[in-house]
Amino acid sequence: MIESIKLKASLLSALLLVVILSVWQIATQTRPAAAVAGPALTAEQIEYQKMLGKDPGAAGGAAQGAKSSGFPTPLQMGQTIWKHLSDPVYDNGPNDKGILIQLAHSLVRVALGFLLACVVAVPLGFVIGMSPLLYRAFDPFIQVLKPISPLAWMPLALYTIKDSSISGIFVIFICSVWPMLINTAFGVAAVRRDWLNVAATLEVSPLRRAFEVILPAAAPTILTGMRISMGIAWLVIVAAEMLVGGTGIGYFVWNEWNNLSLANVIFAILIIGVVGMLLDLSFARLQKWVTYVE
Repeated sequence: MIESIKLKASLLSALLLVVILSVWQIATQTRPAAAVAGPALTAEQIEYQKMLGKDPGAAGGAAQGAKSSGFPTPLQMGQTIWKHLSDPVYDNGPNDKGILIQLAHSLVRVALGFLLACVVAVPLGFVIGMSPLLYRAFDPFIQVLKPISPLAWMPLALYTIKDSSISGIFVIFICSVWPMLINTAFGVAAVRRDWLNVAATLEVSPLRRAFEVILPAAAPTILTGMRISMGIAWLVIVAAEMLVGGTGIGYFVWNEWNNLSLANVIFAILIIGVVGMLLDLSFARLQKWVTYVE
């Protein structure tokens, strides 16, 4: 029964992909346009039309040839993907690097910000979760700081830190620390009182109780917070690198948009989605394994 559902789901996914590609091809294919006489276009108007993905023609300002929506076709996207994947590590200067190099810079920033968030959030969450007094005292601050946008933190980070690369890591850290902190505190506070009472009856030391009773019981909830934080960190990296500039997948998106390379922008969006999916699946498998061990 399960195998049958998996097969049907795979076939349905393939069908949806074919439908999407077909609609994409129909919507973006070139259409012949009748020549319409009109006033001559100025150089600025011609340039503006080209920015919109149209070809106004040079002779007499008439719209000749074929019109295009400006959106790349599936075939053009395939050519763009092949061009990037065929040589993903080239380095032609500060603003022209392969997609694998850009992706590596982004992953390093995300890893540093995420690890810093783990170092701060997990121990602090443990302390908050074990004390109802601290839980109530810290909760208003967490609830106020948690929903702040990463774009709001960036100017403050740039002004304070004076380094764009470190500012990007700080923004990733400050935006991913809250889900981890909240889930850790909740998981520790939700440990069954029976287990704690047994540990107290056996006169288990506080340190041993924390590592052998509370941590295993709260581990699935802590990993849930880490999984959410990793997703937020990967979302934040694009906005942070757009403002920081230089390298990274976010900078790649911004730079290609400035160059009016819409196919490259779409390719970068697909890469961001695939990498985000792989990161989430990794944490999902780890969480499933920890739950199974429990």
